[in-house]
Amino acid sequence: MTTALVTGANRGIGRSFALELLARGATVYAAARRPEDVDLPGARPIALDITDPEAVAAVAELAGDVDLLLNNAGASTGADLLGDLERVRADLDVNFWGTLSVVRAFAPVLAANGGGTVVNVASALSWFAAPGASAYAVSKAANWAMSNALRLELAGQGTKVVSVHLGLADTDMAAGVDGPKTDPAVVARRTLDAVDAGQFEVVVDDWSAMVKASLAEDPREFYARYLPA
Repeated sequence: MTTALVTGANRGIGRSFALELLARGATVYAAARRPEDVDLPGARPIALDITDPEAVAAVAELAGDVDLLLNNAGASTGADLLGDLERVRADLDVNFWGTLSVVRAFAPVLAANGGGTVVNVASALSWFAAPGASAYAVSKAANWAMSNALRLELAGQGTKVVSVHLGLADTDMAAGVDGPKTDPAVVARRTLDAVDAGQFEVVVDDWSAMVKASLAEDPREFYARYLPA
């Protein structure tokens, strides 16, 4: 039976991950900065701020039976790289450094439990930048590269690493953004199906597939929509 830890499990995609895992019979640690906000019957709420190294270490010691680490917690400040540098750092602190801190803490746990799997929730913005999301895009690009590197570094202990990419999901983070949005439950279901199938990467929606395909083309065509004529 799978024992999973889901970060940012109190709402949005994280909550949907926890619900889907519970439906599949998993034991679930539902981690959040405010565990009192976790409303998931059957899950074990646990306090975790992934930017706090001491908290990360304490959770790794407490949840020593985990074999699926689902790094969902994320931040999006809307910062531009030439704007408020503290907000730029805030995106990177959560989306890259915090996520890496959790993986580093749980790598020995996963090894002791047979290898297991790490799932890192990235974004279609791992592959492009857009106005008003510069810092977020950089942090998610780093998250994607981190997954690719960790896949190699953790292979020797039998740990699989999966990177998840999507456009807009119907969550609080995207509430003020117009455009088609994927149901978080669909994100969770497709991701966990991909984990079961042994995939390295989950491209959740058609928008993300289009963005990834554009990487092989001349970037001038893709960015023409954002640049002055």
